[in-house]
Amino acid sequence: LSLLPPGSLVLDAACGTGSYISILLEKGHSVVGVDQSQGMLTHARANFPSVRFEKAGLQEMAYTEAFDGVICIDAMKYICPEDWLVVLSNFFRALKPDGKLYFTAATIENLDVGESKIQQAFESTRQAGLPVVYGEWVDNGIYHYFPTNQQVREWAQHTGFEIVKEGNGEIKYYHMLVRKIV
Repeated sequence: LSLLPPGSLVLDAACGTGSYISILLEKGHSVVGVDQSQGMLTHARANFPSVRFEKAGLQEMAYTEAFDGVICIDAMKYICPEDWLVVLSNFFRALKPDGKLYFTAATIENLDVGESKIQQAFESTRQAGLPVVYGEWVDNGIYHYFPTNQQVREWAQHTGFEIVKEGNGEIKYYHMLVRKIV
């Protein structure tokens, strides 16, 4: 947040119920929240009636140079590999020049279940004759995709972002702060 100009407009992508909105507002920023779940947005609107919310998936966002910053926390793990570049491109397009994107990714290197479980899931899905990319995993009916840290870096750079800071967090996430270069 310290890299954003005072009073910035920030997109909280996949905002859910608005867990991070109060932090952004306390720092003096304006926020637009986007989520694909109407139920989540209903809760967020009740908690933050002055914030603008829109219903859209990360793959559907169509903003153009509207935001100084974008955050996307704990959502990229639900994005299939073929949509990562679509989502990152949407973030890139949504940012003003020199805008910052902070996002988390659940990567293979940060899994608390170990890579052997990913390997088992991959092999069993292939044996069932289903199309699968290494890192995809359905657990209790919920889809997750766990790329490698290197793959996330490559996708971010391919999209046109410059990596400002990256690293593994304490709680199973790879954190990336990137900026839009033009």
